[in-house]
Amino acid sequence: MRGLRTPMAQLIKEDPPLAKRFTEVNQEIEALTTSVTPSGKPEAEDNVSQGRDWTDPFGRLVVKQQKLVEERDALISRIQGRAGLEGFLKAPSFTNLRSAASRGPIILINHSKWHSDILVLVHNSLPCFIPTAHDFYDRGKNFCDMLMEARNVGLDSRKYQNALRTVLGELYELVGQPVIKRLRVLGIPEQSRIWWCPTSVFCSLPLHAMGPIPSDHMPKPSKHTRRYFSDLYILSYTPSISALIESRSPSGQALDLPSLLLVAQPDESLPTVWGEIDVVRNLDVQVTSLISKWATPSSVVEALRDHRFAHFACHGNLERGKPFDASFQLHGGERLTLLDIVRSRLPNAEFAFLSCCHTAEITDESIADEALHLTAAMQYCGFRSVVGAMWAMADTDGRDLAENFYKSLFSSREQGVPYYERSARALRDAARKLRKKEGISLERWVNFVHYGA
Repeated sequence: MRGLRTPMAQLIKEDPPLAKRFTEVNQEIEALTTSVTPSGKPEAEDNVSQGRDWTDPFGRLVVKQQKLVEERDALISRIQGRAGLEGFLKAPSFTNLRSAASRGPIILINHSKWHSDILVLVHNSLPCFIPTAHDFYDRGKNFCDMLMEARNVGLDSRKYQNALRTVLGELYELVGQPVIKRLRVLGIPEQSRIWWCPTSVFCSLPLHAMGPIPSDHMPKPSKHTRRYFSDLYILSYTPSISALIESRSPSGQALDLPSLLLVAQPDESLPTVWGEIDVVRNLDVQVTSLISKWATPSSVVEALRDHRFAHFACHGNLERGKPFDASFQLHGGERLTLLDIVRSRLPNAEFAFLSCCHTAEITDESIADEALHLTAAMQYCGFRSVVGAMWAMADTDGRDLAENFYKSLFSSREQGVPYYERSARALRDAARKLRKKEGISLERWVNFVHYGA
């Protein structure tokens, strides 16, 4: 589906009618792809008009989609025949892919039973290959299985805390240590932006929190002096290199303060959400609030189109084995699903803060390719940067994290940098402050991740 949302600036300039029809065909195909499964046969008049016996309720949709795909292929051939557009929708060149690393290295983890690799993509040279241990594939699977099994006991259980601590330490030895060594050889200074682009089970592992990192100066660091991977670099994730390239398209370079949409559902199970609501409402930006009964799927989608920033404070739900049914829980049990978001068109979207459980979680039933979860879906739908949670979050953490995040974001003095591009550093700052609070367990600060630009 990502291929159906193609940057069109040059084509619109060269041939507006052709660009218009190509966009229409893409939108029609996407609408069919994401349409609700039909529960009955097509209407009788359709059957008669087509002169077919529709014993298959999907038949009409399949034929329509096939015709649209054929038209799309013909349009692509016409476009590629125009001077200057010969490469339209062709596989990106290495030069184009390498440009994605212009603001910091991209670390790709290929996890396969046939062969596993770590590649570091930098903008000014060939990719750097990091050899992996002979048991890299098996250990990656074991890390994932260990966390999944312990999570079933409970996130606040001692078993899960011990499992997470073990996995983070061994991940550092398996991935973090060789990556840091190579980054230093490449001359990448600490505090640089770094992007993770993992595959397979590594999509479910908290690579940003690998450690603690041993120190010659501090052989036995305390809880407050331990250093993790995120202390060395400002970390983000991306489901693909193309997604990162799209998140930096030239149209999203507004430098003024953004407008923000707040969507919240305070209830008995989220008693501290009102504190988070107050934090967001008191920001020195234009805030539109959709709270309780005012937050319906249709009203939220409509309002998202008019705001550059969005903040969700509600329950997030996963439907295991049904990724498109993952959702935000709104008033009266209504749900804003991943499918609703994928169908939407959000021309002004820049940043989304998902203060909800499970928004960046990959389950054992999920398809890890392209990391299909709510956080990645928000990026796919146009949000250039997104903050999400890898698992269930403590209700009390939402307010504190939001307060420190926005304080860091809007006090940032990075000149000429859009606010959404400052969000990775702001999340790092907020997670550090959460980590230093008394009584905060490991899983609570590790939980939060940044996707996108």
